[in-house]
Amino acid sequence: MKKIIALVVLAFGTAFSVNAQDKIMNKTQKTISLEQTSGEFTQKQITVSEGTYVFEIANNAVGHDVGFVLVEKGKDIGKPENHIQTAYVTEAVATGKTQKSKPTKLEKGEYVYFCPLNPTATDNTLIVK
Repeated sequence: MKKIIALVVLAFGTAFSVNAQDKIMNKTQKTISLEQTSGEFTQKQITVSEGTYVFEIANNAVGHDVGFVLVEKGKDIGKPENHIQTAYVTEAVATGKTQKSKPTKLEKGEYVYFCPLNPTATDNTLIVK
């Protein structure tokens, strides 16, 4: 009987801990919403403060799947090892749909973002203050 009670207490404790962590993450995590149209992002420059962000990418009538790539300014955007991979959308964004990235910690600096599938310009700027 003591083992059963101990297991029930352990299960509730674990569930409570996971739920509390999720609530903390949701309070500290913000969303950056970006929209793509044919060949471009509608937002060319964004300024945010340091923190953890989820990128939400919308495909507005592009006519095919789009994606999202974020790179620190000054690094070679053609090299995947320079891409901030947590900022990739979790799956390609179909026309009329929206997809999100994983949480991405952004530190002070400048970043460029683009979509190689659309393709968009590579001079879109994200400034983190």
